[in-house]
Amino acid sequence: MKDQKKAEEIAQKRVELILPLIEKGIDPALAREKRKNICKESGLSERTLRRYLNEYRDKGFMGLKPKGKGRFESKAISEELIEQAILLRREVPSRSIAQIIQILEWEGKAGPGEIKRSTLQEKLSERGYSSRQMRIYTDKGVAARRFQHPRRNQLIHSDIKYGPYLPIGPGGAKKQVYLVTFLDDATRFVLHGAFYPTLDQTIVEDCFRNTIQKWGAPEAVYFDNGKQYRNKWMARTCSKLGIRLLYARPYAPESTGKVEKFNQTVDSFLKESSLEKPKTLGRLNELFQIWLSECYQNKPHTALKNQMSPEEAFMSDCCPLRFIDLDILVDAFLHCESRKVDKSGCISFMSKKYEVGLNFIGRTVDVIYDPANISEITIEYEGCDPWKAHELVIGRRCGKRPGLPERLGIQPADSSRLLSAAASKNKERQIRQTPAISFRSVGKEGGRHV
Repeated sequence: MKDQKKAEEIAQKRVELILPLIEKGIDPALAREKRKNICKESGLSERTLRRYLNEYRDKGFMGLKPKGKGRFESKAISEELIEQAILLRREVPSRSIAQIIQILEWEGKAGPGEIKRSTLQEKLSERGYSSRQMRIYTDKGVAARRFQHPRRNQLIHSDIKYGPYLPIGPGGAKKQVYLVTFLDDATRFVLHGAFYPTLDQTIVEDCFRNTIQKWGAPEAVYFDNGKQYRNKWMARTCSKLGIRLLYARPYAPESTGKVEKFNQTVDSFLKESSLEKPKTLGRLNELFQIWLSECYQNKPHTALKNQMSPEEAFMSDCCPLRFIDLDILVDAFLHCESRKVDKSGCISFMSKKYEVGLNFIGRTVDVIYDPANISEITIEYEGCDPWKAHELVIGRRCGKRPGLPERLGIQPADSSRLLSAAASKNKERQIRQTPAISFRSVGKEGGRHV
């Protein structure tokens, strides 16, 4: 290499590439996925990546410095060959350096072994035609530029972060907890955040409800495609509250970069909290709220104007907050399922029977319920006012069958419409079957039939 400084810069870049692969106890399947992503982003082969790993494990940082090739200098590539290589890369941006060299050799523009792979790679990078540089403009996906809304509560982000293990399981067994946060896009202010003991949609529901109760409903929410966010409940809640529901493009983590960056900041809290050794979820959340207020919300943020703190930026924004009436908010956070009414006028819901009514036999109704209390549910059907349904009580004796609705009762009649219609039909049939000429009226002549 030309000098020691350049060798160290190259070694530093190689260390940054392999850092995700040298974590202790990493799952083999996850390691394979990470290797695949690194190779795709960097343009390196898996063989080269494995070589970097082996050299780093054997010699550390020094092992990743480029090896010297002796005192002689490699032959420079002519300007004509560099231009041809650039043209080949522009034709198909995914072409590898090896393929470009092979094409130039097959076309007779370069002799076998005349172009070194590392040298050509360096020349293309200097001119902005490396595979990574080309991918910025050729990849389909979200824009590379950053975005930020001008006012608070115009857009909020949310994400789930895996937390530490706490002794909260049965018998004091350690169980992992999970952090859910809702963050304002314009001010980076954390509207609400807390650790929860489970990983399902209920933790998102609780955090979202607290966010709206404290700071009002946002204009839009922006989530990734996790099952905790992409479900019928979230769609119903947002539509009830007039909130626009947006999801990030799959495999585009950069679009939710603000909340991802905050999750990286939380790593410092997790390291500090491990020294406190919290024994309960309540204690962990208490420590988190203290850290959140003093080490993030009221700390200058470099991405904000005049490096204001997130709380200062949020509180100084003149955009009014849109608070929701309590009854509307409660209704919006109820869950909804569909059930078909059986022949007894009941539905089966969560292993229980509920009386809906004989009028709805065979019809599909919507069940609106609170997951925390299903002793009473609300039934909705198009064209009818919502009504309450209670759990069917099965006693020692069967209950009295409800009366038949008047509209389903027997209608008195003076005669059989079926027989009357059949008589008319029979008369028409007899007329059609009568022959045009009747030979019965013709007599006999001379004892012979005429």
